[in-house]
Amino acid sequence: MLQFLGIRVVRALITMSIVLVIAFLTVRYSGEPFDAMYPEGIPPEMEEALREEWNLNLPIWDQFSLYIGNMLRGDFGRSIFTNEEAWRMYAERMPATLAVGGLAFLLAVMIGIPMGAFAALHRESAAARGVMWIAFLGYAVPHFVLGIGLVLLFGFHWKLLPTSGLSTPWHYILPVVTLAIPMIAAIARFMRVAMLDAVAQAHVGTAQAKGLTDGGIARWHILRNAMVPLLTVLGLEVAGLMNGSIFVEAVFSLPGVGRVLVNAVLDRDFAVLQFGVLAYAAIIVLITLMIDILYAVADPRVRLEA
Repeated sequence: MLQFLGIRVVRALITMSIVLVIAFLTVRYSGEPFDAMYPEGIPPEMEEALREEWNLNLPIWDQFSLYIGNMLRGDFGRSIFTNEEAWRMYAERMPATLAVGGLAFLLAVMIGIPMGAFAALHRESAAARGVMWIAFLGYAVPHFVLGIGLVLLFGFHWKLLPTSGLSTPWHYILPVVTLAIPMIAAIARFMRVAMLDAVAQAHVGTAQAKGLTDGGIARWHILRNAMVPLLTVLGLEVAGLMNGSIFVEAVFSLPGVGRVLVNAVLDRDFAVLQFGVLAYAAIIVLITLMIDILYAVADPRVRLEA
């Protein structure tokens, strides 16, 4: 187990190192922030002074060395536009993102797993086929299209729900549903496949031969075995949740980290953008590592194969 953990941790560190280098170089070569700060042009002497103030006059690898040194001391840089610490800009807005994303994930799990189980256990019925068609449509529609459609219907046409901000519990409904629907569809589809694979295993037939009830077989053999591979898709959906939150926060004008990242991209705010990319990558890598560990605990064969 320790060897398995060691290999996974080393892979995670290598991944983060690659992301760090690529993010730094991509941001630096995408243009300078002063173009966004002064769209009508900037005097050469002012530009030179700003470049010197933010160390942009140094060679690229000197900038990288300085960035790494500051980062190891806990200094992730400041916004060129507001002079606010990059990490603080995300930390102040993280609660909104976690609240919406967490509620969406819980809703997706509570609905998606029963949907997939129903479609697998009653796969020949018209209701099960209808459930999977709904899941297919939910998975096919992008977050921003779904969000805009819900805003137009429930916000402007029927005027039932608020469409921006998070000032009351009612404000959470549309963004949470927008994030949850594609996840519900993905979890339901995967759960159905996993349960059908579990049904085909030999020990299920043995349990039937022993006279176990259909409910007992479904609970203790089929559902239990299907939950192990489901861990992988749940981890992927959490990672996808981070990406979907960017679009959802833009559509519903939510005060979350997605808006900070989008603004940093548009403004070429180097420190804020770099920290956002690293934070997103770290969360995804950490989730993947946790899923690998849970998978290894649930199925010891994974450790042997690793």
